[in-house]
Amino acid sequence: MFQKLKERWKVKSINDVVIILIVFALTGTSIMLLRRLLVAHFEWAESKWFTYTYYWAIIPFYNVVLLAYGYIFGKFNFFWEFEKRTMKRIRNLFVRKST
Repeated sequence: MFQKLKERWKVKSINDVVIILIVFALTGTSIMLLRRLLVAHFEWAESKWFTYTYYWAIIPFYNVVLLAYGYIFGKFNFFWEFEKRTMKRIRNLFVRKST
C-alpha cells in the first residue's frame, strides 16, 4: 500500500508517504475538533443553515490548515501542488456543468 502511494504521489521514500498521511490525519482531526467547538458554543449550530454555511466555509479553511501542517512537516511543496490540482479539478467540474 505504501509503495503504491509512493509511486502515485511521486515522493522519494516511504517516510515521505507516512509524513503526508500524518498531515492529512492532523488536518482532518483539526477540522473535526473545530466543528465540535462551534457546535458546542452556538445554539443554532444544529440547523441546516449552519451545516450549509460550515461546509462552504470549511473548504478554504481546510486548505489553509493543510498547507500549514504541510509547512510544519516540511512538505509544503507537495501540498501546494496537491491543492493546485484539487482546485483545478473542482473548477473543471463547474465549468463542464455550466456549458
